[in-house]
Amino acid sequence: MSKIPSPCIDVCKFRREGHCIGCSMTKAQKSLFKSIKKDAQRKGFVEMLTAQQERMGKYSHWEIKYRKMLLKKKIAAETVL
Repeated sequence: MSKIPSPCIDVCKFRREGHCIGCSMTKAQKSLFKSIKKDAQRKGFVEMLTAQQERMGKYSHWEIKYRKMLLKKKIAAETVL
C-alpha cells in the first residue's frame, strides 16, 4: 500500500470552475489520485497539484494543512513535497 496520502485536506467545497477551495483538485482528479497505487506516481501527482495551485493562486493554506497531515501520519514532508 502507498504511504503518500491524498492531497485532500477535508474541505471538499467545489467552486472555481469545479476546483475544490481546499486543495484545488477537481472531482476527476480526486478519483484519479485514488486509482494511483505507486508512491512515485503519487508524488508526481502532488507536484502537478502544487503547480496547479500556484497557477490558480489562493492556496497557500493547503501546504500548511498537508504538512500537518503528513506529520500526524509520520511521513517526512520532504519525501512528498
